[in-house]
Amino acid sequence: MDSLTLFCTGALLAGGIYWFVCILGPAERKGKRAMDLSGGSISAEKVQDSYDKYWSFFRRPKEIETAEKVPDFVDTFYNLVTDIYEWGWGQSFHFSPHVPGKSHKDATRLHEEMAVDLIDVKPGDRILDVGCGVGGPMRAIAAHSRANVTGITINEYQVKRARQHNKKAGLESLCEVVCGNFLEMPFPENSFDGAYSIEATCHAPKLEEVYAEIFRVLKPGALYVSYEWVTTDKYKGDDAEHMDVIQGIERGDALPGLRSYTDIAETARKVGFEVVKEKDLAKPPAQPWWNRLKMGRIAYWRNHILVTVLAAVGIAPKGTVDVHEMLFKTADFLTRGGETGIFSPMHMILCRKPETAKSS
Repeated sequence: MDSLTLFCTGALLAGGIYWFVCILGPAERKGKRAMDLSGGSISAEKVQDSYDKYWSFFRRPKEIETAEKVPDFVDTFYNLVTDIYEWGWGQSFHFSPHVPGKSHKDATRLHEEMAVDLIDVKPGDRILDVGCGVGGPMRAIAAHSRANVTGITINEYQVKRARQHNKKAGLESLCEVVCGNFLEMPFPENSFDGAYSIEATCHAPKLEEVYAEIFRVLKPGALYVSYEWVTTDKYKGDDAEHMDVIQGIERGDALPGLRSYTDIAETARKVGFEVVKEKDLAKPPAQPWWNRLKMGRIAYWRNHILVTVLAAVGIAPKGTVDVHEMLFKTADFLTRGGETGIFSPMHMILCRKPETAKSS
């Protein structure tokens, strides 16, 4: 083999490695790269210990149900998974119905825009994003509605990422991010013209507590919409396979416990809301939301190999492989939940705070 052939072969190999590591895999062109995977606010040497600590919660189920334990539990989870979510999924940490002829990114944006359209806000209104993550929905909603969006997330690393993305998108003037617990929000009562939560309040140990806080900070007459994670009317608590799927979703997504669809409106009314509309957006004629998980199996395996290599050479923190494997397994539980119809991540409830309401 002559020197030119060797050179060309080496160049192709180097280019292939660069493409595989630095380009292939990110869910969004300007999102997180594999080379930048981290443990969020957790130092690299403590990622493995933090993963082990997270998993230990499930060996002490009573602690998961204790309100004061849940914030740390959820915060640890999002430190572990935020970079992986951004790299492999995108900046919007939620599902959406498949829309024929539309990309995943477009379907996600339409699902987010529908939320703000439902709460009927005007340009300049101040609205609240309850559990904003890194702010994908916030930016889509701000751009669509021209409302001023304040997001709250318990995770400091997500606040940092959201602010970076807001600046890059040129939406700093419309988007504000606050680090805090949505069970005790640092906002005065009657201060928002509307609110939404997209697959976020499932992390609350008691739905009544977060709904009561949202009710408190909304102005009288304002609307609130939530996309809730629930078990459906097809779920049977005495079916071993059903229980296995639901518990797998809970373990892999930092959930204190999934609620029944029947609990949502009842809880909203209990804290004082008027229920305007309730609908499971995952039901037909909506196209399956879990198709994206099924179509991503090759990407999951490819990414898992890459994460394993990066962890082995010390680029990704030790423990990243375990976290990615957990998410890989959780994707299967979510898919099974969707295919059997026993689980929905988008049970929509639209509520209004009465005009005469007084916050407690």
